[in-house]
Order: sequence, then structure tokens, then C-alpha cells
Amino acid sequence: MLRSLNSGVSGLKAFQTKLDVIGNNIANVNTVGFKKSRVVFEDIFSQTVKNASGPNANTGGTNPIQVGLGTKVASIDTIHTPGSPTTTNIGTDLYLDGDGFFVVHKLDNANNKEFFLTKAGNFMFDKDNQLVNQNGMYVTDSTGAKISFTPGTYVSLSINQDGSIIGVRPDGTPVNTNVKIGTVTVNNPAGLKKEGGSLYSLTQNADTRTAIALLGTANNNQIVSGALEMSNVDLSEEMTDMITAQRGFQANAKIITVSDSVLEELVNLKR
Repeated sequence: MLRSLNSGVSGLKAFQTKLDVIGNNIANVNTVGFKKSRVVFEDIFSQTVKNASGPNANTGGTNPIQVGLGTKVASIDTIHTPGSPTTTNIGTDLYLDGDGFFVVHKLDNANNKEFFLTKAGNFMFDKDNQLVNQNGMYVTDSTGAKISFTPGTYVSLSINQDGSIIGVRPDGTPVNTNVKIGTVTVNNPAGLKKEGGSLYSLTQNADTRTAIALLGTANNNQIVSGALEMSNVDLSEEMTDMITAQRGFQANAKIITVSDSVLEELVNLKR
């Protein structure tokens, strides 16, 4: 079997994965809070035909002779660069200016809180005056609790840059509700796991033990009400990468075609 045949197959698989990732990036170009991904390749290993030798009294040194055996996907990285803000003028739409994340949670079957991080700040108050995301998960305050108010207590609510929620009583008096939207900053956001719905879960490589515990601490995040963070996908960049990946896929397919022709010639030698 020709080595080039297996190398071509490995190249097809790698570029197929790259096209899958690019396709997902492009599909989410307008998804609120979406972070794009990139694919990094690495060679698999090389077959050593001849080892290197050092110089001696009679001859000089020689370099190793190796034949590469293909490529593979080394990593699929999530790129957490900021997305551009867009104005919505909806008070519960929140843009987080900084490296932090909003925290939402839901209750599992054992009534324990399951926390998720998100950049998507398209929140709303439900009929019970609970602040939730588009999937009905509770937005978490700086104490780790859900944000809710007794219906009828306030006629309107606004959110300051530090996350403090200000309520307006029926008589028109503004009052600090002493409720603050919680945000966290993760040491290694690339280590977060995508869970769908613009949500991320903590992993062993993404500050698992401390992120939620730091909800009530000061950070450099500023909350802008009436705006949302859009996807950080650069469509022109993705289209260029797609063309490059397409050409790489075609080139590897050509390797398989040529290798097949060589094998055909070898079979025909006996005829």
C-alpha cells in the first residue's frame, strides 16, 4: 500500500473537520454571544528510513531520513475575542463590556443548582418577575441566587453599569433593590465547554473550583443595558478560510486519485 494513499485520507478527514467548523461559524454569524472556533492541524508521525549519525574522524554527520504519514486535527479552539455590541433599547438586554460572563442556573432532579456561563445577555422577566434567559434559566445574582421580585412592588426596573438593579415604586420613587447581577471572570475561557444555547459549562481546565465562588467579588466588567454582544465571527475571514480548506480538500483528493493510478499501473505490469 502506498503511504501517500493513507496520507491523502488523513488530509481529507482533517479538512472535512475544518470545513465543519467553518460552516458552524458562518451559520452563527448573527448568534448573540457566539464565539467562533478554529482548527489547528499537526502531523501524525513519520516513518524513519534512516537515523541521524554524528560526525567522526572518518566522515561527517548525516541527517535523519523520514517519510511523513499524514495529518490530524490537533485542537479545535474557541476564540473568546469580544463581539461587536448592537443597540436594542430593551432594558433587560445586557452587554457585558469586559472578559467576564453572565451566570445562569437551573435546578436538576435533586434540586441542586447547575450553573452555566454565557455572553448572551438577551434576558427577560417572566410572569412571576423572575429574570431568565431565552431558555428559562434563572439569571444569577452576586450571591448565587436567582433574581426575582414580588409582582406589583415596582412599576419598572433598570440596571446600572455595576449590575445593580434599580426599581421604581408605584409613587415614582427610585430605590436600590440591593440585588446585583453576578458576573465571573474565568482564568482560561478557552477551557470552557460549549453546551449549546450560547452556554458554557466549567471544566477541569477552566477555573472549576473558584469561578462561581467569585460571583460577589469586584471585577472590571461593566454592564451596558439596552445592548447585546453579537457573534465575533468575521465573515470575510471565514469565507477566505473556507476557500483555503476547499482547495486543501481537493488537493488531498487528488493525492488519492494519483495513488490509485499508480496502483493501477502496478497491477497492469503483470498483464
